[in-house]
Amino acid sequence: MIGMTIEQVATCVDGTISTEPADSLVTSIATDNRTISGGELFVAIAGERVDGNRFAQAALDAGAVAVLTADPAAACATGAAPERVIAVDDPIVALGRLAHEQAHIVRKCGAENFQVIGVTGSVGKTTTKDLLAHLLGQRGPIIAPPGSFNNELGMPLTVLRADESTSTLVLEMGADHIGNLAYLTGIVAPDVSVVLAVARAHLGEFGGIENVARAKSELVEGTREGGVVVLNYDDERVRDMAKLAPGKVVYFSASGACRDGVWASDVTLNKTGQASFILHYGQSESRVELKLIGAHHVANALAAATVALVCGIELDDCARLLTEANAGSPHRMDVWERNGTTIIDDSYNANPDSMKAGLTALAHLGTHRRKIAVLGTMLELGEESEAEHAHIGELVAQLGIDTLIAVGPGLSPTILTARQGGVEVHETLNVAEATQLLTGLLAEGDVVLLKGSNGSGVWRLADALKENDR
Repeated sequence: MIGMTIEQVATCVDGTISTEPADSLVTSIATDNRTISGGELFVAIAGERVDGNRFAQAALDAGAVAVLTADPAAACATGAAPERVIAVDDPIVALGRLAHEQAHIVRKCGAENFQVIGVTGSVGKTTTKDLLAHLLGQRGPIIAPPGSFNNELGMPLTVLRADESTSTLVLEMGADHIGNLAYLTGIVAPDVSVVLAVARAHLGEFGGIENVARAKSELVEGTREGGVVVLNYDDERVRDMAKLAPGKVVYFSASGACRDGVWASDVTLNKTGQASFILHYGQSESRVELKLIGAHHVANALAAATVALVCGIELDDCARLLTEANAGSPHRMDVWERNGTTIIDDSYNANPDSMKAGLTALAHLGTHRRKIAVLGTMLELGEESEAEHAHIGELVAQLGIDTLIAVGPGLSPTILTARQGGVEVHETLNVAEATQLLTGLLAEGDVVLLKGSNGSGVWRLADALKENDR
């Protein structure tokens, strides 16, 4: 963040201070008082479980210079001095306004080659973002969010990490309602926008896959005038977004169906499920051997390569960097060994398409080995939930998965169809019970997939297994 006085921050966010503001410089942002080291604006958010206002004075004691809040009385009640409390109607909206202003300042005063990259899609956002951070680091200092900071709170926090030295700002942009991406691109319009896929995620909120496509298309419409839009040619709904682009469109294609852009040929999987392929762009080509597990990562790698090529990285460098890249965020196709067993941890989130990709990777990696799928429910599927969960059970059987451990409620259709397909099924009430069952079942040589929506808590099972290994 480029430093601003408390008064400048208040003006930017349409906030008020009840007395003469303290003469201090805000140089970063914090939403957790435990992370403060000095110079932060503490954003006090009143959540369902924790009210950040309770920690206003603790944040100032730790080194924060001001508090941003919708409840100044509650903040001051902790002892926070009024000259350090900025009152706003909505701290998250205010944070977006501050991020918008900071992005403008960085464009004006920052690195000459500064570019903003926006990434969206029903699947693959975080992996693609991590790959982009690895590739575009060649251009100079880069800011990319940790994990999935992709909503109206997380994305502005990422923007506010940029300063005068930043050459590339990579933003992951998520949506669970129409209008989300229009809001995010209103904060900062990307120079290069990437749409990966339109899949069956958040169907309950969107009301159908066509509305998912409409929501994702807002990133295309929100691209900076004259910017570049990178689209997945293999997804018809994504491909059709080209007509909305305010500038150049560049396609990528894992199938090789479109050779007017960036595409792959000779895609193969090794015995550990890692893909290799020939990367093509124009008349040039170079071989890529991914460390990431699963054929679905070819499309993510192509998307990242396309952006890097648009930003001036050479094809051979793209191929080399993709080959070097490791999984960058936790619980996303993270593979490790535990007492002779192989754990595939893809437990951060799940929808029908990512569940299929994870199960397919398990089947490939587990050839001639016992394959165990530990699955939590796929949330937010609305009226499609029962049918989609039933299909996953059928897929478990079709892929030859030996054992299914169902974690928590919502999986009855999966359990039924998996059992009908001859799969050994264990039902557990919660993550703790599933953890105990799995550890008792595991034998040397097994391959295990951990997968479920974030709310199912399967990621806690992954953490428990890792903790027990220490």
